Amino acid sequence: MQTSKSSLLRKSLIYDVIGMATSFIPLIGPFLDIIWAPYAARQMSEMYKGKEGKIASVIVFIEEILPFTDIVPTFTLMWLYNFVWKKETPSKMQHIEVEIVEK
Repeated sequence: MQTSKSSLLRKSLIYDVIGMATSFIPLIGPFLDIIWAPYAARQMSEMYKGKEGKIASVIVFIEEILPFTDIVPTFTLMWLYNFVWKKETPSKMQHIEVEIVEK
């Protein structure tokens, strides 16, 4: 199933808000991060496939498990990377060969 850009952006914003919210809950917040970090990592790898998704999954896990890093919007940054900043590499571009035949 193909997920649209806007759907991925909505999910990214929601997951970032949830991840940030745990830092505002005194005493319980750090324990919630222990549960949230693996879930966030799994969601990231499901939202973004391939090598980039795996790398982002590890990054979001580390960001969520470390104290005082919950304010980093990892999901939204990954969305921006994929749909705004990333340039298409020549290997992913379609090549068309044209043969000119002279008469």
